[in-house]
Amino acid sequence: MKKKGLIQVYTGTGKGKSTAAIGQAVRAAGHGFKVGFLSFFKDPEAFGYGEYKSLEKLGVKTFLFARKHPHFYKELNPEDVCRECSRGLEFIRELFRDPSWDMLVLDEINIAVRDGFLTEKDVLALLETKPAQLELVLTGRGVTEKIIEKADLVSEVKGVKHPYNQGIKSREGIEY
Repeated sequence: MKKKGLIQVYTGTGKGKSTAAIGQAVRAAGHGFKVGFLSFFKDPEAFGYGEYKSLEKLGVKTFLFARKHPHFYKELNPEDVCRECSRGLEFIRELFRDPSWDMLVLDEINIAVRDGFLTEKDVLALLETKPAQLELVLTGRGVTEKIIEKADLVSEVKGVKHPYNQGIKSREGIEY
């Protein structure tokens, strides 16, 4: 790749933000790019997310931070979640120092900002230090206006209709 890397954002209320980012990662890996997929608030071991298995088979490195969100796990200490999200941000900064990365996906990082586990200021500072050749993909609901301004591409996934609202639970191989 080694051309100018852009900042992409996938946000909105609809299903498919992470899926779009996974598609970007698969496409890049298919071209031989070195790709990292970093997730916040997802626990493949607990929920069996099939996409992580596929990404690993394609050579995409996956990294997980703050696997659980206090909204769903009331016993979690929000301060611990903040520390884990901050650890994830520091890990991303370390990856920035390695020029061999072509693409990094920061899955659900917008949720970390929206819910106060990371600050907008910290994420904007991270974006300012992005290596020029690195393609960076951010996902999650509730992206801030300032992050939108910094991005080169922003896609909003709008929820129109979802089977969950009809009582259909998440289905293995389809939603996870």
